[in-house]
Amino acid sequence: MTRKSLLAMLLLLGTSMTMAAELLRVGVSADYPPLIFEQGGQIVGIEADNARAVGEIIGRKVTFANLPFDRLIPALEAGEIDVIMSGFSVTAARSERVIFTDSFMLVGQMAIMHRDKISRFAQPWSVYRPGVRVGVEPGTTGAAFAERELKEAVITNYEDAAAAFAGLRADQIDLYIHDAPTSWQLATSRENSDLISLYSPMTEEMLAWAVRPGNDVLAGELNRALAVMKANGTLQYILNRWIPVRVEVH
Repeated sequence: MTRKSLLAMLLLLGTSMTMAAELLRVGVSADYPPLIFEQGGQIVGIEADNARAVGEIIGRKVTFANLPFDRLIPALEAGEIDVIMSGFSVTAARSERVIFTDSFMLVGQMAIMHRDKISRFAQPWSVYRPGVRVGVEPGTTGAAFAERELKEAVITNYEDAAAAFAGLRADQIDLYIHDAPTSWQLATSRENSDLISLYSPMTEEMLAWAVRPGNDVLAGELNRALAVMKANGTLQYILNRWIPVRVEVH
């Protein structure tokens, strides 16, 4: 073995040992069941399980930083966290600020309605009719979809899903456009049994984890861990644990 190759090996070993000794600081916004949320004082959900599985594979102890959603990328850029694992959709705008890992799940935007309106919106195309009253959460991919595709709809902003559900019950809106995890929750939620989702996604969105530009070593470690999780069934086990309907793994 040449001195150059030996040096390269030692540097690689040193990097691995340093990473193993470090904490993996995971940024989350824990208000997004079943992907990431708080329960009994603990952070739980798909992404929490993902983070812990990744930590075991790459040999780093995981710690969570629970932040408002709009603080996640700034915290990553400032070096306050190492990775975002919070049901993060891959978008062009976000890709200008972060490095996305390989995707772990395919989701999409869905239309939620009161059961009284099932007959009116039974067909996916009915969402696009003129004058439909649509609720969205500002800053989400659902809001972007509504603004881009539902040109003839009357759009109303709601702070969160709970407020939008109240709007559906009060007949302020006909539909609430939000992503698949919100719809999955309806399938197991007794208090929301009067609401239903059209299980025909109107978009396709990839969920992935995000690291700082330039942190290619960590991105590679995360992709390696994800490949292991896909191959040995860990990822599918985690999804089956938290989601009452079948979803596509990528």
